[in-house]
Amino acid sequence: MKHRQILFCACILFGATAFAQVPQKPLSPPLVTDLYSADPSAHVFDGKIYIYPSHDIDAGVPENDNGDHFDMRDYHVYSLEAPGKKIQDHGVALDIKHVPWAGKQLWAPDAAVRNGTYYLYFPAKDKQGVFRIGVATSKSPAGPFQALPEPMKGSYSIDPCVFTDDDGASYMYFGGIWGGQLQRWRTGQYNEAGALPQDQEPAVGPRMAKLTNAMTEFAEPLRELRIVDAAGKELLNGDNNRRFFEAAWMHKYKGKYYLSYSTGDTHLICYATGDSPYGPFVYRGVVLKPVLGWTNHHSIIEFKGKWYLFYHDSTLSGGKTHLRNIKMTELKYNADGTIQTISPYLD
Repeated sequence: MKHRQILFCACILFGATAFAQVPQKPLSPPLVTDLYSADPSAHVFDGKIYIYPSHDIDAGVPENDNGDHFDMRDYHVYSLEAPGKKIQDHGVALDIKHVPWAGKQLWAPDAAVRNGTYYLYFPAKDKQGVFRIGVATSKSPAGPFQALPEPMKGSYSIDPCVFTDDDGASYMYFGGIWGGQLQRWRTGQYNEAGALPQDQEPAVGPRMAKLTNAMTEFAEPLRELRIVDAAGKELLNGDNNRRFFEAAWMHKYKGKYYLSYSTGDTHLICYATGDSPYGPFVYRGVVLKPVLGWTNHHSIIEFKGKWYLFYHDSTLSGGKTHLRNIKMTELKYNADGTIQTISPYLD
């Protein structure tokens, strides 16, 4: 792992400084400018776009390979009547001090709805420093949300995404390596010394499971998703331009399931497609090229017949990787269902 930690630190420096020195015009302006925000999970509820990002702060924590400098402590919910309209901040939706089991670090959340109740899913480290996934509920998509007293049974790691299929079944996808701790769960049990596979071994995949109708528990054992190449071979751990790192997102387009995710240290949003929410998923290409800052995290939705990509960069902070701002842009498909790659900056 030592060479990976060195690479991680080098990439942080590259993301925070080298990217900032390149004079580029952003493709899209920040949606929120009075606070730092990141990891936007967007959904259409009640005919409006609701965005559930993390809330970046400068907590004074030094950067390290565990991501401790991402020390977020609450969530805000935002809404848009339509793209281009003024964004509305609905205020603090959940604060870590109101999550009984949580210790620190409210990282990237997601949301879902069933039978008039809205669910906010969020990762946080518990009192022992292990990432778990919590659930909070509200009768409004804007919150505020009230956290359940315990995290989801059997949950771990980060970046929950909840996808509801056409038949009403909901599935959670989650996980992230390095600071997201997914490599510590490779055996199914927590091992703080757990390491990633060797470069020529299959990469660690995101976890997923169907949710119960109550939306607060897994309805089945967790599965590890397989992401394969065109020949059906699993992507390898050393394939840093294509393998999964974090930020899994699921959407459906013309009957196909699209799993998109961040490659982390190579700063890409990639995607793979499959015929089932369980996969396997065949790698198809790049959705979004690298952004200013180290992290790359996104969501994809359809709104009134058009598709949109939500993402973040660090333009507001001048390239500080832990102080980001959310953005959106239109996403387009080719006739064969492939996604047109987006550059976040204009030439």
